[in-house]
Amino acid sequence: MLATVDVLQPLSRIGSILGRSSLGSLMLGTLLSVAVSPLAWAPVGASTEGQELVGRLEQALNAPDQAGLDDLIVPQQRDQLLLRLRRFAQRFPNARWRLSVGSPLADGRLPVGVAITGTTEKDDLLFSLDARQQLTLITEGGLISGQELRQDQSVLASSREPIAVTLLIPDAVLTGSRYDVDVVLDEPLGDALLAGGLTGLTPLQVREQRSPDIQLEPLGGGGLFKSVQAPFQAGVQTWAAMLVHPDGVITVTKQVRVVNEQSEL
Repeated sequence: MLATVDVLQPLSRIGSILGRSSLGSLMLGTLLSVAVSPLAWAPVGASTEGQELVGRLEQALNAPDQAGLDDLIVPQQRDQLLLRLRRFAQRFPNARWRLSVGSPLADGRLPVGVAITGTTEKDDLLFSLDARQQLTLITEGGLISGQELRQDQSVLASSREPIAVTLLIPDAVLTGSRYDVDVVLDEPLGDALLAGGLTGLTPLQVREQRSPDIQLEPLGGGGLFKSVQAPFQAGVQTWAAMLVHPDGVITVTKQVRVVNEQSEL
């Protein structure tokens, strides 16, 4: 049986290494986000046109200096997006972006899947990032003018050995409903002790990639299991969770859409 101090020791190291930016680097929902004003949705056109646009976007995101990215975004949204991307690139300079595109929707929006992986090293610790998004791009005159983020989750891990987790968190829930936010360890810990916590992020924290304070408490060996309340108005809830055990630390962010109608789930 490991002593409690063995479990909690990584907390001081994580705190000193990442500080308040530890979870901020995970808030990837803001990376491709732009403040969408009431613009008319301009159709992308043929599927090949959409594929070309997304292909150029992927190439620009993976370029060392993100060259060509400003040529794909409407001028009024450009500065805001590039600032967010620069913040992210400072934390994960070797991040790789993989984009997949679907057929344009009837209203012209373009469904896009985003996968982001990367590593960063700080004070002899290696941090690995795995993030997934589903969004629909809005275009204007062949340029990206906005997006609707449909799904968003990210996992940042620092450990001596890979730690596999499964996120059992819905992408969308009904207003006022209760639902589960579970982060499950794929491999049992046996007698090892586990600590963790969960907190909701404010829209400001998400928008500015600020990190929250998370209160940790002892957990069962299987992971973190919480029942939470959806608000009574439609919108978005964003959760941040942290798990700490002797082999490392895992931080998770997840967006949950809150909708009024069953058909929107």
